[in-house]
Amino acid sequence: MKNSVFTIMKKELARFFGDKRMVITTIFLPGIMIYVLYTFMGDAIMNNFTTDEEYKPSVSVVNMPEELSPLFEAANLEIVECKEEQIDSVKQEIKDSKTDLCIVFPSDFETAVAEYSAADGKAAPNIEIYYNSSSTDSQTGYDVVTALLDGYESAMTNKFDINNTDKKYDLASDEDITGMIFSSMLPMLLLIFMFSGCMAVAPESIAGEKERGTIATMLITPVKRGHIALGKILALSVIALLSGVSSTLGTILSLPKLMGGEANGLIGNVYGVKDYACLAVVILSTVLLLITLISIISAFAKTIKEAQSYVSPLMIVVMLLGVTAMFGSGAKTDIVFYLIPIYNSVQCMVGIFSFDIVPTFIAAAVISNVVYAGLGAFILSKMFNSEKIIFNK
Repeated sequence: MKNSVFTIMKKELARFFGDKRMVITTIFLPGIMIYVLYTFMGDAIMNNFTTDEEYKPSVSVVNMPEELSPLFEAANLEIVECKEEQIDSVKQEIKDSKTDLCIVFPSDFETAVAEYSAADGKAAPNIEIYYNSSSTDSQTGYDVVTALLDGYESAMTNKFDINNTDKKYDLASDEDITGMIFSSMLPMLLLIFMFSGCMAVAPESIAGEKERGTIATMLITPVKRGHIALGKILALSVIALLSGVSSTLGTILSLPKLMGGEANGLIGNVYGVKDYACLAVVILSTVLLLITLISIISAFAKTIKEAQSYVSPLMIVVMLLGVTAMFGSGAKTDIVFYLIPIYNSVQCMVGIFSFDIVPTFIAAAVISNVVYAGLGAFILSKMFNSEKIIFNK
């Protein structure tokens, strides 16, 4: 059995790696495209929602109080003093994104502030700030000015401070932040990449050989059909895993750009050998199960195109299971969930990325995946023994 299974594996791997275009499009191209796409998306997002560090918001001010003038200059704002009759024209310029803000102080602002008392029940002096929230520069300028004025107001009647020392008040660690981000995103992405890798090779190997008529030649050899099925599954698993690794690397390398630099260096700093080892075992067992399921479905098809259409419902189910990682607060704590195909892998990855590894759950998921894959290989071997299924035209 061992020699015949390895013979089939070698044949499948030789056929795949002998086609340079197939190797490039299946293994290398996905990772490169994902890296380029996500990096480009990250740059585009950052350009749309952030301003240049050296940018000075243009602020038109009416009735600027002398006391506030130094504060505005220190805030790196480009101040343009205007008259009240120019307010409407400045507001139009803000709409047209030609200027960023228009601040209108009451003409007697300093006197009104000095005389104001909340106990009188009168309205406090009001400062009007016109801005354009659809413009990133205008919104940024508005945030700067409101923060500046809030600070000025607090300084006038300051009775206490909040977090005004060098102590660390944000108790979230890099591990907490990384776990929260990646436990919700990466399981779904990894599952999609693994499925895509399996989808790229399994239909071509099973339905493709039926379409070309070469499977008949293989089946008349003295090799047992069960060995043929097992050899194909193992070989396809290797190829799908390489494709998944390429896509995963492309995603991980591009995440810092995609997330605006928040993820930069966090993965390498907080995830250790144990985490990667557990993840590798889970991915291996998941790929083995996925390739088995797709191979079984492909065996019913007459052509590659037909096989791909048959696999579509499975793809939807896998994507929906991947999305479940975004819900809930961490991995499930009941071992029953780790016996459910595919869903168990999602929960394992959630636990790994959120630093909540439970070896029993990992073992249960991996063993169940291998058992399901073994059962699928047995079913596929029986399908290979069926002339009606293999030679349907």
